[in-house]
Amino acid sequence: MTIPFFDGHNDTLLRLLDHVREDKLDMFIKGGQEGHIDLPRAQSAGMAGGFFAMFPPPLKAHIAQIAAAPDHAKGELPPQLDLADAQQSTFGMAALLFQLERAGALKVCRTVADLRAAIAQEKLAAIFHIEGAEAIDTNFRAFEVLHGAGLRSIGITWSRANAFGTGVPFRHNADPDIGPGLSDAGKELVRLCDQRGVLIDLSHLNAAGFRDVAAISSKPLVATHSNVHAISPCTRNLTDWQLAAIRESGGVVGLNFATGFLRPDGRFLADTPIDLMVRHIDALVEALGEDGVALGSDFDGAMMPAEIGDITGVPKLLQALLDKGYGEQLVRKIALENWLDVLKRTIG
Repeated sequence: MTIPFFDGHNDTLLRLLDHVREDKLDMFIKGGQEGHIDLPRAQSAGMAGGFFAMFPPPLKAHIAQIAAAPDHAKGELPPQLDLADAQQSTFGMAALLFQLERAGALKVCRTVADLRAAIAQEKLAAIFHIEGAEAIDTNFRAFEVLHGAGLRSIGITWSRANAFGTGVPFRHNADPDIGPGLSDAGKELVRLCDQRGVLIDLSHLNAAGFRDVAAISSKPLVATHSNVHAISPCTRNLTDWQLAAIRESGGVVGLNFATGFLRPDGRFLADTPIDLMVRHIDALVEALGEDGVALGSDFDGAMMPAEIGDITGVPKLLQALLDKGYGEQLVRKIALENWLDVLKRTIG
């Protein structure tokens, strides 16, 4: 039995943009053993679609190192990113996404009706997501262009500060309540997202920014790729009060597969068992209810548990849930339907 699943976060476009090979589309469409996701492996695993993230890195840095090794940040926030640099890399990843769509590899979806139609046609359904709003100017001209192109999900910050807010540094045994809340421009961005039907992703945002989003937004609170702070006490994970706020709003959390955000010791080690992933899901279901839990792997952006490996390992996690006693209906909700439901209530 193959259970279809929707993934709340991948950095595959980043990996393709950064790769030295020129045949970037073929790398995804024809596949191989590089990275965590390509079309053949996604299809064989039952991947129905996902949030395709565009994380704008410093252009002079090696993209994959920044994305895949957050512990390199040494617990401090990286420097802010220039608007022009952010736009160059974001537009590069967006171009790849639309080139893949034109080649027939996926469908960029702007509504849940689009998502359901693509899934019914067995076409990989992609949500256009930016991780860190550095490519958006404070006059919001770029927002209008990106939204017109298909942008439907924004993480206001990655783990650094920008014109809109401040992200959390990568620290273990630390609380995400670090740094100031949203700027006036950040608060306006939240209002604009609500008006235009753009999901706001709270992953990477600090606690003060989280509180500001919760106070301003009328939409469900969503963290596309975060885990439980009580199990793995790092700044990237959600504390009890944050989980309670997400539940009260009818929101969703996608389980992050990154080993350092799963493990109680915060270490990025491939020797991290699937049982620990199930433990986080148990805690998320208890905190959020059966409608509030989904998947948000961070494939192509972090170290995965060896038992998972890549996209083809997701069915192992779903089987582990079934083996734990989760009914098939609940596993299907966690795998797919909870994302479609919260997207219906955010992007329409």
